[in-house]
Amino acid sequence: MAFNNKPKKPHLISFHSNVFATLLFILAFTVPLLFLILHTSTSYLCKPPFASNKVKSWSGDLRNALFAWNRLSFPHIQSPPVTLKIAVFSRKWPIGTTPGGMERHAYTLHTALARRGHRVHVFTSPVVNNNGHPPDVLTTSSNDSPRIHCHEGEAGKWQYNKAWELFNDENQRQPFDVIHSESVALPHSLARNLKNLAVSWHGIALESLQSSIYQDLTRKPNEPMSPAFNASLYGVVPKVLKEIRFFHNYAHHVAISDSCGEMLRDVYQIPRKRVHVILNGVDENGFGNDLSLGLDFRSEIGVPKMLVWCLVWPEDW
Repeated sequence: MAFNNKPKKPHLISFHSNVFATLLFILAFTVPLLFLILHTSTSYLCKPPFASNKVKSWSGDLRNALFAWNRLSFPHIQSPPVTLKIAVFSRKWPIGTTPGGMERHAYTLHTALARRGHRVHVFTSPVVNNNGHPPDVLTTSSNDSPRIHCHEGEAGKWQYNKAWELFNDENQRQPFDVIHSESVALPHSLARNLKNLAVSWHGIALESLQSSIYQDLTRKPNEPMSPAFNASLYGVVPKVLKEIRFFHNYAHHVAISDSCGEMLRDVYQIPRKRVHVILNGVDENGFGNDLSLGLDFRSEIGVPKMLVWCLVWPEDW
């Protein structure tokens, strides 16, 4: 009886089918992506998730919201159910398109609140324009813009005690409903007796420690630890512990990033209802794209002329 010992032929049909299916999948994904890149402006592709990922419908106590408040969309034609008188302590106040970090965050936030109909009073340091004189925007006020109160003294130099005097004068006329200490501009020795106080953080000690750790992890195996990093550990760790013990004294905390909000809730153990995230983004109504300046900058720093695309996918994709 003879046996057929010839090796079996591979399943070429099955193999070719798998290859064909894979190529078809790649083609189906690539063509729409190329179409998107070729027909979509880079300004839309590079928008941060919160700019295009609005919450379509949401109701409830906003203090319980775990997402950034920037994702909420308020209709401009509809007035708020309650009009608040809001006090803001800010070390500086930006004028026009002058850039800034914490000051720009306060400007964007409270200008939007004023346009909604709330009465916003900003207590800040003296501001001067290019001519060395106070700008006209500070001497006039309208119903849809914050009212600026500059204390006396040197331009750009924050003196909280003088701002506190201006605040007390205005508070005696009619008490404020909410007080916002932008980046802890008002010391706790004065703020501790205020009701409905919210403080915003533009960087806490734990974020600084985390950044230093990640930076040190980039060291090569044989590279010694930086003396500056080694010395900073002795200062930042006690500061983290001090903040954890102290931050509970504030009623409400405004974090400018999701990561900062998570640290305040999870590590600093501040109740969720007292931590709110308002992202420090860019007001696209005040800042726009300038193609010519962009090309000049790319040429100056040696970026190739070929396009560099930035795709940011929403979290729920």
